Amino acid sequence: MQESRRTRVLVVEDDETVADIVRRYMERESFAVVSVADGESALEAVDACVPDLVVLDVMLPKLSGFEVCRRLQARRLPIVMLTARGEEADRIMGLELGADDYVVKPFSPRELVARVRSVLRRAGPRRFGEPIAIGSIVLDPRSRSVTVDGRPVELTTREFDLLAFLMQHPGQVFDRAELLEQVWGYTFGSTPTVTVHVQRLRRKIERDPEHPEHVTTVWGSGYRFDP
Repeated sequence: MQESRRTRVLVVEDDETVADIVRRYMERESFAVVSVADGESALEAVDACVPDLVVLDVMLPKLSGFEVCRRLQARRLPIVMLTARGEEADRIMGLELGADDYVVKPFSPRELVARVRSVLRRAGPRRFGEPIAIGSIVLDPRSRSVTVDGRPVELTTREFDLLAFLMQHPGQVFDRAELLEQVWGYTFGSTPTVTVHVQRLRRKIERDPEHPEHVTTVWGSGYRFDP
């Protein structure tokens, strides 16, 4: 396979040993890897190499991984965060800033590769059929765009996929484990990830996110899309 056709992954990690391990495992799986060691270089590398996905450490010199993630959100780049922090608040912060997944150090390189592949698979082109219009919300899978009351709404890749799946199954209840598998492609993982994305989605599409009309909670069961 030629270099230009290989999936390109930007690894942002200031620990040389960790960066080298990640690079070697990624290259073994036929990814083209670009590696940098600080937050400012990460932003420059995104412009220079145009990666398909970013593996982003949280604790970085110059700019933190959280700040890099925030600045990259408008680009809709898939991001997998690496963090030595086990606190749930830190993981949730990364997800709220637009990360698609996180891996806590120390981690298995094989698990990281599996998560990268899953995120890339979910971020790739998907076909949901014709545009879906329910109430004031219109979702167009061809342009991956959403409008609410005719107003364009900017969603991340994962937010779009979550909304598309729920709108395809109006009135059906899905628990967090089911959504994690159907939208994220994981048969394992942290179900709070789903909760965070539901909250972010509500803030963007609901008139009153505290009292949602569409993406509603069925207590003890999960979430559903109400027409």
